[in-house]
Amino acid sequence: MTLRSRSLAALAAAALAVSLTACASGSDASSDAAADDNPYGLIQPGVLRAGTLTDAPPNVYIEDGKFTGFDNDLLVAVAAKLDLEVEFVGTEFSSLLAQVKTGKFDVGSSSVSITEERKKNVAFTNKYDFGFLGLDVPAGSDITSFDQLEGKRVAVVQGTVQDDYATKAGLDPVRVPDYNAAINQLNTGTADAWITPDVIGKKMAEESGGKVVAVASQLDANGMGFVVSQDNTALLDALNEALDEVIADGTWEKLQKQYYPDREIPEGFVPGSGAAQQ
Repeated sequence: MTLRSRSLAALAAAALAVSLTACASGSDASSDAAADDNPYGLIQPGVLRAGTLTDAPPNVYIEDGKFTGFDNDLLVAVAAKLDLEVEFVGTEFSSLLAQVKTGKFDVGSSSVSITEERKKNVAFTNKYDFGFLGLDVPAGSDITSFDQLEGKRVAVVQGTVQDDYATKAGLDPVRVPDYNAAINQLNTGTADAWITPDVIGKKMAEESGGKVVAVASQLDANGMGFVVSQDNTALLDALNEALDEVIADGTWEKLQKQYYPDREIPEGFVPGSGAAQQ
């Protein structure tokens, strides 16, 4: 190879190196810009895509075509602290946690009880609510307590804490996909009882026209949180901080009074991290 040829080859190699360096720098800059635009790793930057239920008032439901309820209104307030809009999508509870885990949703909002078993697959925010297990039965039933359920056909929504309770109690429950299906089991006489989230069970009993009666309740000690992928710690941390902010500014208390006007807060229950003062 001549000197001229070697010189031209060297110049070409140098140009290629500069070009590759520029591309790498451009790629890094693009990555940094993307991270700045989407710091919480959302499916769509600026939008919190939330899986929720449509039929569980006063917690989560649709009214006048709008997703609402205590959990969903609280999530909207939390998201606003992060300058995020919320896009709600209706789903079934039995698939909600898996859909968050696999990335279909950024977050799950549905009064999801925090349990050690569930934490093997998804992450939870700090708890924002408490709840009770309820018991609904058809009008005229002689069932009045949880200890009378042995040998009975007991409906539960699949994958819920109520399902866990019934299974651990050895009740061989009748599993259904949603709350409407559960209360239909009572209305049609295909189930003797339905173990419910207490507030939802009472609400649906009131709306049954006397066909269904809420007869008992007991505290669910787990507490509820929003569900997030275990891989998205940035979103989890941000939601926890924003949750403390809506507790501190009075929004959490306002929503409690709006959706649960007659419910007493159990002694010792503290929402969020405990750092926020109501």
